[in-house]
Amino acid sequence: MAPPLSPARMHLASVGVSKLCFLFSLAFCGLLLLLIPALQPPGRQAVRPQPRPPVRPTRPHRLHHAEESDAAMWLSRSPAAQGGVTLTAVAGTDGLSPVGATDFKGDTLSGGAGRDPSRSRTWESLAFTDVFIAVKSTRRFHRSRLELLIQTWVSRAREQTYIFTDGDDKELQMRTGANIVNTNCSAAHTRQALCCKMSVEYDKFIESQKKWFCHVDDDNYVILPRLLQLLSSYHHSQDVYLGRASLDHPIEAPERVKSDGSVSVKFWFATGGAGFCISRGLALKMSPWAGLGNFISTAEKIRLPDDCTVGYIIEALLEVTLTHTRLFHSHLENLHKLPADAVLEQVTLSYGGFENRQNVVSVVGGFSQTEDPTRFKTVHCLLYADTDWCPKPRSKS
Repeated sequence: MAPPLSPARMHLASVGVSKLCFLFSLAFCGLLLLLIPALQPPGRQAVRPQPRPPVRPTRPHRLHHAEESDAAMWLSRSPAAQGGVTLTAVAGTDGLSPVGATDFKGDTLSGGAGRDPSRSRTWESLAFTDVFIAVKSTRRFHRSRLELLIQTWVSRAREQTYIFTDGDDKELQMRTGANIVNTNCSAAHTRQALCCKMSVEYDKFIESQKKWFCHVDDDNYVILPRLLQLLSSYHHSQDVYLGRASLDHPIEAPERVKSDGSVSVKFWFATGGAGFCISRGLALKMSPWAGLGNFISTAEKIRLPDDCTVGYIIEALLEVTLTHTRLFHSHLENLHKLPADAVLEQVTLSYGGFENRQNVVSVVGGFSQTEDPTRFKTVHCLLYADTDWCPKPRSKS
């Protein structure tokens, strides 16, 4: 007869059995985990989100008739087409060119920056009533500059154009019917005065409920059909910031909004002298730093002018990339180098100031250089030959 087990040995045997049971339980649970997916009824396989293909510059293509925007229809019916000037009416393209291209008839992504490749393009049927155009001016230029704009392109978009200035001009307003807004800002050409006017422009746009905000200066001619065609290439709900950079590199400034200014931030900005456009979707996101007077305080913190502050809010704070375009032009460029056959393909034009009056686009028409030193009247008559003050072609006898 075997001797009885000692209490110590019985305890060890009990521990061994417990360990064995524990290991067996773990193995059984693991087996169940492996079998559960196989025992479940077949279901719908989840579709993983696919990465959006990068947007590559392509040759302009025509959409189906149902997809053509108002811009294309406007271009095809414009007096320019009837007057012998050909304007390409293509919906759904803004004519982007590869980086480094110098074709003035299309967009160029400059400085290595451009559109966000992850953003899908959505074309929109756009009416011109959806666009809010803000013209920045000052009272001393009402006669020398505003008179010309109101006589030319503003006359074709009077209800959509708002002139932001620093003084009342009821006589000009009654005579021309222009929408003149007295911002009550200083008439000085200082950073504070410029930011004050931009602040009023932004608030008026938000109040207007329109889909696009476009800012230009009082020495810009806006080729309206081309502007509408360009904006129709996007959707107003997207984050879109269109303009021309005046520098070939991003600007660097101390970061005083998110930090104490001990670090710097780099960002691109579209020069206000050539004009820029912002979608409503993006403009609404700018509200914490731009709405209800906050634009002025933001500009004061970074101590930069109005157009730089716009770029700072969009690129540095909202992290939305500027879409660079060569279709906008300021008086700082060599405008006479713009090919004559490409002039009417642009979105904005400009002219040289007092120190360089010869810096104008090379376009030939019914007005001489003396009669039309800015060439705006000539451009206008090429676009709108039915204008009553445009020279009429001589009839052949």
